[in-house]
Amino acid sequence: MNQQNEHNSPESEKWELRLYVAGQTPKSVRAFANLKKLCEEYLPTQYQIEVIDLLHNPELAKQDQILAIPTLVRKLPIPIRQIIGDLSNQEKVLLGLEIAKIGE
Repeated sequence: MNQQNEHNSPESEKWELRLYVAGQTPKSVRAFANLKKLCEEYLPTQYQIEVIDLLHNPELAKQDQILAIPTLVRKLPIPIRQIIGDLSNQEKVLLGLEIAKIGE
């Protein structure tokens, strides 16, 4: 049963996600784990996660106007979206990224 819904389905889109962190803090590690779990559940083959450690590359914070960490930036699909925090509230993250369950 591999049907594709062509109406705003995440199945047909490539998702480019950027997670800004500052080192391996518990909050940063939790944010990555929560993001990975969410992507595997809702976007199993459509996502790419880039983790940017601002301790090593602080100048990269300017390009996405990062004011707090951890921050998740959805680069694609457009429009760009940002979510701040450890991404533990899955419902809030799904709404913020505009991800709907496949089949809805």
